[in-house]
Amino acid sequence: MKSTNAPADGVAPGDRKGRKASKETRQLQLIEATIDSLAKRGYAETTLANVADGAGLSRGIVNFHFESKERLLIATLQSMADEYSAHWMGAYEKAGPSFAARLWALVAADFDRKITTRRKLAAWCAFWGEAKSRPTYQALCGARDARYQQLFEELVTGLKAEGAYGFEPKATTLSLCAMLEGLWWRLMMSDGLTREEAHAAAIEFLVGLFPRHMSREGPNTP
Repeated sequence: MKSTNAPADGVAPGDRKGRKASKETRQLQLIEATIDSLAKRGYAETTLANVADGAGLSRGIVNFHFESKERLLIATLQSMADEYSAHWMGAYEKAGPSFAARLWALVAADFDRKITTRRKLAAWCAFWGEAKSRPTYQALCGARDARYQQLFEELVTGLKAEGAYGFEPKATTLSLCAMLEGLWWRLMMSDGLTREEAHAAAIEFLVGLFPRHMSREGPNTP
């Protein structure tokens, strides 16, 4: 006698889960291969064919999962933007309640080895080059989203109150974020600046802005 609990579609829950995992694995393989291709060939020369070859998968698999180069590229950019956001959010949450520790953690996260690999920076650069004419790219490239900017302003405002600094918080936040974006741009351009040098430069900026809260060794303990 057949069980009355059998699924209506005849597919066991475990099988459905396995198929879903397989689909996610394939898509991740293709996204990683796209990042590699963008880093190696640039935007214009990246094709579905060389992405498939780089992933070790058939070209039909690429078409099945993404249908077009544009959809694959958007998925890749979305994946990179999600990774970036999750990374800085995690750093912020782990830093504790101190304004100084949180700001220090956010800046350090921007230059973490996981985020600033050469291949990922090159892929970001390729997307930025296309962003002006593609609104979808422009929105996704702005990984430093409104919440990110808001957090910086909140931290800068809190540090001003604690340290009785004389700067204006909104303008100071703008200059701080512009400095970080500029260092990232130089890293993307591969002009010889290293990740460690960029992070050290950002620390100098923090120490100059918040001398009562920051030193080159880290945030001062209250």
